Amino acid sequence: MYDLEQKKYKKDGVYAALDLGTNNCRLLVAHPYFRETRYGYSLRTADSFSRIVRLGEGLSNSGILSQEAMERTIEALYACQRKLENHNIANFRYVATEACRRARNAPEFMERIVRETGLNVEVISNEEEAHLALLGCCSLLKRDAGKALAFDIGGGSTEVMWVEAEPLRNDGSPEFPFRPRIKDWISTPFGVMNLSENLSTPNYADLYFEEIVHKVEQVLRPFDEKHGIAESLKHEPAQLLSTSGTVTTLAAIFLDLARYDRNRIDGITLPVSSITDSINRLLKMRPFERFNHPCIGADRSDYILAGCAIFSAIARIWPFSHITIADRGVREGIILSLILEGQGA
Repeated sequence: MYDLEQKKYKKDGVYAALDLGTNNCRLLVAHPYFRETRYGYSLRTADSFSRIVRLGEGLSNSGILSQEAMERTIEALYACQRKLENHNIANFRYVATEACRRARNAPEFMERIVRETGLNVEVISNEEEAHLALLGCCSLLKRDAGKALAFDIGGGSTEVMWVEAEPLRNDGSPEFPFRPRIKDWISTPFGVMNLSENLSTPNYADLYFEEIVHKVEQVLRPFDEKHGIAESLKHEPAQLLSTSGTVTTLAAIFLDLARYDRNRIDGITLPVSSITDSINRLLKMRPFERFNHPCIGADRSDYILAGCAIFSAIARIWPFSHITIADRGVREGIILSLILEGQGA
């Protein structure tokens, strides 16, 4: 067993973050470097890992993590462990989200992870997940936007945040390093996996598409009414920001990429109508066409339409003209938070 806690850290080491979600297991190892901008720090990737493990498969019906899902996840975590052995880790944090928040047997699984891999994974709250996701992509917030609506469509939940895009210090000067301030947030119990699994025929989610959109809208509208967000969009600028894998996929489809390319997607701003066009294309496809699409593939084909329905609900409630798309989130947020804590910021 590899015990990362006993590894000697060096000042020139890298930072590591692991995000164990309902659908994906993701690791990021990165070098931080300081930039003379309001964001303060940027990250240069040293190593990374991403694998769809479907940890939350069957959870919505059983209430527990299945043996098969845990085995897939342990295998992925072993791969992460092997990558970590190749680096001098200066600081690290490993977190788990919705599936492990909900599963009755999650505490036993966390103990097994430590016992078998030496990785100490902690289960974090919806609120902390939202904060980390936003921090991870805050460099994409535009200075002139004033406010932003940020969202993250996950495997087991969706977080929506109403954000102060240019927070100030007590003296009224801009905060540095820049950290966005969440005015309020909501976590819905809808994610791409549990919505799909609640359908009798997930491969034909197009038949239930409008029903799913309506269900998500009903949960999100009280949040809009509480803050008057849709009404405020008529009078003041705001930015729509996505940290969701669903939306990065839809952007790649719109661009007709031969295969998904993060460098083409991360940070791009597109008309919302472009994302809607991609959704309409997917709705017209047969299941095998989605399965074989180079930007979707076998692992996402069962869940992509559920993610499209969640996005459609967001777009109908909040009529933004454009959307900024991030292929970054919780992992980057973890590393930036560790850096800021180390600097006493």
